[in-house]
Amino acid sequence: MRRRLLALVCVSAALVSACGALPGSTGGRQTVTVWLMKDSASQDFLHRFTEDFERGHKDLRLDIRIQEWTGIGPKVQAALSGDGKGGPDVIEVGNTQVAQYVEGGRLTNLTLESMRDWGMRDWVPGLAEPGQDNSAQYGIPWYAANRVVVYRKDLFEQAGVTTPPRTRAEWLAATEKLDKGGNQGIYLAGQDWYTLSGFIWDEGGDLAKESANVWKGTLDTPAALRGMDFYQRLQALGDGPAGSDEEHPPQAGVFAAGKVAQIVAVPGVAQAVVRQNPGLRGKLGFFPVPGKTAARPGAVFTGGSDLIVPRNTGDRDAAVAVVAALTGAKWDTELARTMNYVPNKTTLASAVAGEEGVAAMAAGAAHGRATPSTPQWAAVEADNPIKRYMTKVLDGGDPRTEARRASRRITEQLAPGLG
Repeated sequence: MRRRLLALVCVSAALVSACGALPGSTGGRQTVTVWLMKDSASQDFLHRFTEDFERGHKDLRLDIRIQEWTGIGPKVQAALSGDGKGGPDVIEVGNTQVAQYVEGGRLTNLTLESMRDWGMRDWVPGLAEPGQDNSAQYGIPWYAANRVVVYRKDLFEQAGVTTPPRTRAEWLAATEKLDKGGNQGIYLAGQDWYTLSGFIWDEGGDLAKESANVWKGTLDTPAALRGMDFYQRLQALGDGPAGSDEEHPPQAGVFAAGKVAQIVAVPGVAQAVVRQNPGLRGKLGFFPVPGKTAARPGAVFTGGSDLIVPRNTGDRDAAVAVVAALTGAKWDTELARTMNYVPNKTTLASAVAGEEGVAAMAAGAAHGRATPSTPQWAAVEADNPIKRYMTKVLDGGDPRTEARRASRRITEQLAPGLG
């Protein structure tokens, strides 16, 4: 999912090559090797950052090596397990991947720097929380991206909806008005479990909870069931298929066909929509996923990246200096402006206020969350019982019965033998 999320948000066409390293001066400088992921930053941004960093750190030279997302997990694990010679000193990882890398004590604990120097209290929670393990900070937030509501301004006007809804109740009422005259009020695929997660979190529920060091599925709690109930009511105001997710078929194509008033997606999907239907240029708008009250937007799943420092780095101080610079206010806001990302701190949201879609993302990211912070969560996503649960309910199954079944399966995947 994360790769799809970032690909939609990315706005730069000139990207660093998959195997190249940025040139830097030598002359006795110590090399700091940095692994960054393809499409995370433009070539121009990386050149400017490298030049600025090396100007301020006369003893260091940056060697930035661009990595592919495909197959990156085993490659990072091998680097963390090696002797550190010739390996990376700083690695960009997906925010939800930190948990799988922290096992075995192979990451540098950056809690002191986070508290003392980096203002961790202001970090976007969906980036910061997955980077923690037992209250220690290992993953340092870099940038975020999350879903918003992408809507047709012309269809809203025709339906008499004059302002974007700010509460769930307003959202349902507006969508009912829009779901007429051959138009779908919203296209929401039946298995869009990331969107469902936000509704569950808004109700105070979770996908899974840890107790006494054991993770258990919690889709059958009253709070989680309330989230599913809202999803069911909203999804019914369109023709989204109950048995597939937002990529099957790609919802950008469905939206581009011209009979859909809203979708829930990252703002970058609007570019794909307009490419497929140029007639929609200038007609698309964005607003944060509404919350239960107008006081704050709804919770959303936050994707994005953290930076980690391997324990086997040859120079901890140099690696920390790179992390501090990349995630500091100057270069983090520059990255957000360049790539249309959400900055790593809620206090930096004003940096992207001029972009409607990104501003809507930033508002949601302030209340964003991530999937349960356990390495075993990958097993849940690989054989996703949440998707099957959603389809069963949307096809008329009893929510409580199906939620109990899905929760047991999640528990089996997170803690075999306890399901």
